[in-house]
Amino acid sequence: MEGGVTVITNPVVTVRLTSTLSSFEVNRRFNRGISIAEFKGKLEMLVGTPASCMDLELFSTSDKFLQKIDDNEALLGSYPVDDDCRIHVLDRSGAEKGEFSDLSKVEKYELSQDAYEKRTDSVRSFMKKQRVGRFNEEETAKKEAQHAAREAEEKAAVDAMAIGSRCQVQVSGQPTKVGTVMYAGTTDFKPGYWVGVKYDEPLGKNDGSVNGKQYFECQKNYGAFVKPLNVIVGDFPEEDYGLDEM
Repeated sequence: MEGGVTVITNPVVTVRLTSTLSSFEVNRRFNRGISIAEFKGKLEMLVGTPASCMDLELFSTSDKFLQKIDDNEALLGSYPVDDDCRIHVLDRSGAEKGEFSDLSKVEKYELSQDAYEKRTDSVRSFMKKQRVGRFNEEETAKKEAQHAAREAEEKAAVDAMAIGSRCQVQVSGQPTKVGTVMYAGTTDFKPGYWVGVKYDEPLGKNDGSVNGKQYFECQKNYGAFVKPLNVIVGDFPEEDYGLDEM
């Protein structure tokens, strides 16, 4: 058997692609067996330059210019294209850089509200037919009634609370806290009715102020605002922690 050297070349090569139309660089794999004409057709889908309007330049892995790729009949593998080489696409179509990535240059299709309302194939039309969300009048009316009833209940609770009353705060998922009612009514930070409480211990979140507005006075982390229905007014004396004991 005669001696010799056999060179095995990977049929697929991974190259870096750049273009005069874009500042981005992408990595793609190609078969070395395709012609340069086929290769340009694939590049057209990637960079946006028509195959008939592109010139190709081959650069090494260190970005040193090697040669032009200009024979459409030749195979990609006939050029010294190795993994991580860069192929630069020169656009001759007259397009400007960024034309295919700058959305501000794309003409936008706008539809008026009246025209959209008349369409039968829109999401809004589907939701109306299926009576979903705000288009379910019965469910919407039910939720509005529940909200109104809860707000009326909270208002009644606030009206019955006297400033300075002792109270107990019970919020789901939190330990019960004891304190004093310092404020009851509406606020600027959230809609609805709220009760300002000064806790006996530093278990609160503020000093009676929210977003720069002072609703009542207390030490830092002793104040909190809770919903009226979580507040129970009653005879809840301050805990005696035995600090005076010897």
